[in-house]
Amino acid sequence: MRFIPTRTHGVIDYLTGLLLIVAPFVLGFADGGAAQWVPIILGAAILLMSIMTDYELSLAKVIPMPLHLGVDAAGGLLLAASPWLFGFADQVFWPHLIIGLMEIGVSLMTHTTPHTSDAGVGGTYS
Repeated sequence: MRFIPTRTHGVIDYLTGLLLIVAPFVLGFADGGAAQWVPIILGAAILLMSIMTDYELSLAKVIPMPLHLGVDAAGGLLLAASPWLFGFADQVFWPHLIIGLMEIGVSLMTHTTPHTSDAGVGGTYS
């Protein structure tokens, strides 16, 4: 069931991107290894993709929303599995796992088309 509007998804994207970039420093696992760089790189990618997605909170409407959601799900899966894939689960794994699963869930619950004001009173949602 998709009940998260694309505008709300945009807010979540920007907040998640920023959270992933600062989490290693705030939570104390900024040691220069994969535990630090996986969330930083994914956070930067989320911000860049958000700026370019065809939804209400972007600057360049280039990436279709279904593709954006697919990339979100894949990135969430990578983030959630990264502690075991890259061998740092003994150091830290909860932030990666929780935020990764959140990314997957949000991607599965977000409408696939943005609300359009010219679509009538209720707009269009898929």
